[in-house]
Amino acid sequence: MSTEHDVDAVRAADERLRRAAESGRPCAPVRDLLGETNQDAAYAVQSLGIARRLKEGRRLVGRKIGLTSPAVQTQLGVDSPDYGVLLDDMIFADREPIDLARFLQPRAEAEVAFVLGRDLDSPTTHVADVIRATEFVLPAIEVVDSRVADWDIRITDTIADNASSGAVVLGTTPRRLDGFDLTTLGMTLDREGRPVSTGSGAACLGSPVIAVAWLAREVARRGQPLRAGEVILSGALGPMVDATAGVFRARLEGLGDVRADFFGTVSERAAA
Repeated sequence: MSTEHDVDAVRAADERLRRAAESGRPCAPVRDLLGETNQDAAYAVQSLGIARRLKEGRRLVGRKIGLTSPAVQTQLGVDSPDYGVLLDDMIFADREPIDLARFLQPRAEAEVAFVLGRDLDSPTTHVADVIRATEFVLPAIEVVDSRVADWDIRITDTIADNASSGAVVLGTTPRRLDGFDLTTLGMTLDREGRPVSTGSGAACLGSPVIAVAWLAREVARRGQPLRAGEVILSGALGPMVDATAGVFRARLEGLGDVRADFFGTVSERAAA
């Protein structure tokens, strides 16, 4: 894996995304600066943005896996997932009101969240390691968001933009993995009681456990291993849908429900 990239291009891409986030106005894609395939450069941009947020007082609480759907991978011309970082101000509890004004172009998807009881710091982590290290899992709704106008993204755009992260709503009833087959887990996401997305654990790289093992290997290889206590969003169980004002409820068979209560509208600047 090459780690060569243009430092000036990385800084320019970070600045473009920062301005979009702070102004509420989506920006042009950053692949014109980074190229369409240089993932190392894109992760360098992501790291700059996260470092700035940490310096401002935010706290790292976990990671998220993106592009676990084969259909989305095909759309973006890639053959593997990507990942981003979860910070403390991105976490919401079940039923906690969420103001849509904090987002630019939000979409919602249902996922399984893993909470680690042990570090996963090996570049050869496998599924048994993940099961052993997982303290419990929770139902979750991820709010994905893009600072890139019209979601016009390729792999380097979304990686640089912290894997198109927005927020996550966590359920409050933990479940241990003992005897629980996440592959056959069924999911339904409703909006105001009407189903808007369905899926299963098998849609997430075959199983959310497989997805977390992939993430553990990837971040360990990049020198940023998963640590005990981190929350890991394992990837979408079904298609994402536009996040609009109202109640979204994800039902994950055997794992329980989680509800996201959205109010308001997206930034008027973003919608302009």
